[in-house]
Amino acid sequence: MARILITGKNGQLGHELQRSLAPLGELIATDRQELDLSQSGERIEQALDRHYPDIIVNPAAYTAVDKAESDEETANAVNADAVGAIARWATRRGALLVHYSTDYVFNGDGERPWREDDATGPQSAYGRSKLAGEEAIRLAAPHHLILRTSWVFGAHGANFLKTMLKLGQERDALKVVDDQIGAPAPAALIADITAELIREYLAKPAGFAFGTYHLAPRGETSWHGYAVYLLQRAAESGLALKIDPANIQGIPSSEYPLPAKRPANSRLCCDKLQDTFGIALPEWKSGVDQVLAQLLSPAANSGRPPREWP
Repeated sequence: MARILITGKNGQLGHELQRSLAPLGELIATDRQELDLSQSGERIEQALDRHYPDIIVNPAAYTAVDKAESDEETANAVNADAVGAIARWATRRGALLVHYSTDYVFNGDGERPWREDDATGPQSAYGRSKLAGEEAIRLAAPHHLILRTSWVFGAHGANFLKTMLKLGQERDALKVVDDQIGAPAPAALIADITAELIREYLAKPAGFAFGTYHLAPRGETSWHGYAVYLLQRAAESGLALKIDPANIQGIPSSEYPLPAKRPANSRLCCDKLQDTFGIALPEWKSGVDQVLAQLLSPAANSGRPPREWP
């Protein structure tokens, strides 16, 4: 059986990966106490030596986008330096490295969905650190998968969806940015597709198509459109809201300034993933519906059955 090491087991994606990867081999799920990516490369490699995995799946990251503007050194240590150390270890030991990146590596201009070979141009410290991590992997580890995604959410952990549900029950007025466009990506979907890719790698390692792929649901929306749809569906499901979803106000990013610049265009073209592996991606609303159902009916979902993505 393959030994599969997961970093960041308590995060949104790490939580779901433990479910999706469990049937594929012996799982070694680590948290910051067991594998701290802010430590030196030597310490990271020593930790990997102790576990000696065949596959490393790395969802752990410095994701405090605004804090990174004043703490770029730590962001780089976790998102770039540590990733380089993991990639070098994976190459020496012949292990597969699966790593997750972000739409923030692009400059956010235009309206066309970003392709994997488009020129990058991150506009934030977080984006620069994630791009540096990608480059470190490509330099050191030929056997890798880099999966770029966007707007990750899930039933576990903190995210926009859960924040909007809370605010919708507390406030009778909300303002949400309407000029940033992308697709909300469920952590469960990312984890399930990761499992499919690893399953294919284990079956045919010699002919596997390593490289960088975009992974996001079909369709697009703004943060405002996302919030309106979510709270409309929550109201239809019986959740008592203080706000009428139709009254959520859309505002430009300029009215909600933050330390880090957000991409206006977070659209990701996923044709390469679908054409290479035959994976059909669902429309973004289906993921919102599934997570909302899980949150509003915890008893019915306590067993966490496998997801079915149309």
